[in-house]
Amino acid sequence: MELLASAGADGPTPIVSLFWIALVAVIAPVVSRLLRGYLPDVVILLVAGAVLGPYVLGWADTGGGVDLVSELGLGMLFLLAGYELDPALLRGKSGRTAWLVWLVCLVFAFGIVTLATDRSTGTRIAVAIALTSTALGTLLPILKQAGIADSPLGRAVMTHGAVGELGPIVAMSVLLSSRDSMSALVTVLMFVIAAVLVGLIPVRMLDRMPDLGSALGRLDGGTSQLPVRGVVLLLLVLMVIAEEFDLDVVLGAFAAGMILRKLIAAGHPDVDASLEAIGYGLLIPVFFVVSGMGIDVSAVAGNPALWVWFVLTIAIARGLPVWLSERFVPHGLNLPTGRERVQLALYAATGLPIIVAVTQVATRTGLLSSEVASILVAAGATTVLVFPLVARLIGARGAEPVTPAHE
Repeated sequence: MELLASAGADGPTPIVSLFWIALVAVIAPVVSRLLRGYLPDVVILLVAGAVLGPYVLGWADTGGGVDLVSELGLGMLFLLAGYELDPALLRGKSGRTAWLVWLVCLVFAFGIVTLATDRSTGTRIAVAIALTSTALGTLLPILKQAGIADSPLGRAVMTHGAVGELGPIVAMSVLLSSRDSMSALVTVLMFVIAAVLVGLIPVRMLDRMPDLGSALGRLDGGTSQLPVRGVVLLLLVLMVIAEEFDLDVVLGAFAAGMILRKLIAAGHPDVDASLEAIGYGLLIPVFFVVSGMGIDVSAVAGNPALWVWFVLTIAIARGLPVWLSERFVPHGLNLPTGRERVQLALYAATGLPIIVAVTQVATRTGLLSSEVASILVAAGATTVLVFPLVARLIGARGAEPVTPAHE
């Protein structure tokens, strides 16, 4: 403990910072499980990061490479999100409806922010994008734990969640770029072409050289772990390409996940279990704790009205259009009950990872102050804590009671 105390006096060393992060990463899922999942571990990680970080205790910071591990965690989070995304969800009438609803949400959110503030157009766009995201990667374990992932409600959440992740990522790359919108759009299209070419290379190699696939299979365990190393290389290649195009690395990570899904669907080595172990076991918890370190607790406590306003605006700007579309726009897979439609709206309005990514870009480019970014991230954490909990309670109230069997 003398080492930890001395480190705190002169600023924590990287190894001390990682010690606290690792300790929190171990405690968070245990606490979440003890609370029966009502408090998601991602919220615990964020809160712990805020407490451990420079704004409160100062026991950990992002220096000495901790921020690099966090950046890899961000990439792994969105790689896994891209991998989980079923392209079929984005097609068909329900998929087209979800895209239209998200665009309405974006315009609606921009209008609300415009009425509430006289900040620059770029600032209003950044806030609007953050307010209309859906944390699909965060919702997946919640849906599975509740046993509704394969139900009509679960599939509806997946559809709106897929669009609520992909749409903001593209919008962030186009609308928050230093270029004009047309140049940024062309840049994104060039990136898509580059990503497709990168994805074709391993597919063609494996198709034309069957022995390569069997060699990968022989090297997928032990000290080799070649398929996992290949996926990490794929992730870094796409992140580098995105960075070279002056786009956010989130777009590259998401594209890498979609390419990975294509490779595995084609019958090539299955590495998702190993990637989840690396991602959720190490890199992603670091990302969320480090994100929590960026939350200025005093700024949130000093402006609770803005915090509550952000939470309510997320519910209105994202949740309300989803509820209205499910109630009044027929697409063939509409949820039949009002209770399920309210649950869908609450799940769709649950957002955090995209909010963190948007605030990082916006603060880096001067569109948002660190204080407002802290409050916005805190609002995103609140949606993860409150909205799925309320949706779960609504679903529990609507469940048919089980009649005990008579002896």
